[in-house]
Amino acid sequence: MSRDSRQLESVLHHDIPLTRDMGLTVLDWHDQQLRLHLPLDANVNHKSTMFGGSLYCGAVLAGWGWLHLRLKEEGITDGHIVIQEGQISYPLPVTGDAIAICEAPDPVVWKKFLATFQRYSRARLTLNTRVVNDGREEVAVRFVGQYVLHR
Repeated sequence: MSRDSRQLESVLHHDIPLTRDMGLTVLDWHDQQLRLHLPLDANVNHKSTMFGGSLYCGAVLAGWGWLHLRLKEEGITDGHIVIQEGQISYPLPVTGDAIAICEAPDPVVWKKFLATFQRYSRARLTLNTRVVNDGREEVAVRFVGQYVLHR
């Protein structure tokens, strides 16, 4: 695990204590992709699949964590990230451990987001997260979140 991954996991566990109870861990931050791990045991529902609320939380946190790490790379440390809106769908059940994956938006969108923040001290960014069953490729959850960065 990279230093950035360890730092993000520490921030999540300290600032959002629920993440400790969920067993959420940061798997890796590589090539502007963040991957979080959610164990089934800590997030199981009455159907022996992963609880939808845990999946929603993991998806939101993958986007939040992605933005946190990407801003750190840009040297922006004076902003506060909040989720403003989220849209989720659950096309498949999560029957084992889950991996929440957030990747970079289009570079043009990212540059516009940064310019808007520099100019107005506030900007919005839409990030897409997908959740897969660990070891599988098919998407079990799709999440689109609108995050706001403000000073």
